[in-house]
Amino acid sequence: MKPWMKIARQKLGIHEIPGPRTQEFIGDCLESVGLPRDDSISWCSAFVNKVMELAGYEGTKSGMARSWLKWGREPGPFDEWVGCITILYRDDPDGPYGHVGFLVDWKDDDSGYWVKLLGGNQADSVNEMWFDGERVLGYRVPI
Repeated sequence: MKPWMKIARQKLGIHEIPGPRTQEFIGDCLESVGLPRDDSISWCSAFVNKVMELAGYEGTKSGMARSWLKWGREPGPFDEWVGCITILYRDDPDGPYGHVGFLVDWKDDDSGYWVKLLGGNQADSVNEMWFDGERVLGYRVPI
């Protein structure tokens, strides 16, 4: 298991707090990329940055999910794919917005190709969720 996956799994279940307060770890994630402690801000990239930092790696230091497309390297054929940082587009494949998380599983069946990500800001929490694999822009691992 990749070292950052153990840390990410320990954060499962953390969720936003309704109202003006921000959950402590989410606030720490946001601060790690220079954003205010406000969990109404998209925090998926901040979560991945903080987890990678806690695992001893330097992240992108950006709150933008697509910043991960230029980080590290693409995984090779002999790399363990579980735990790869997975970047998805949101709304428009050519637009600026996206989502990022850690690959947990994938499947290709009659309904299409799907990826399961462990990530932050997925239904306002840290959880594992399935996404349409057609939205994948890239996979990354540390150099």
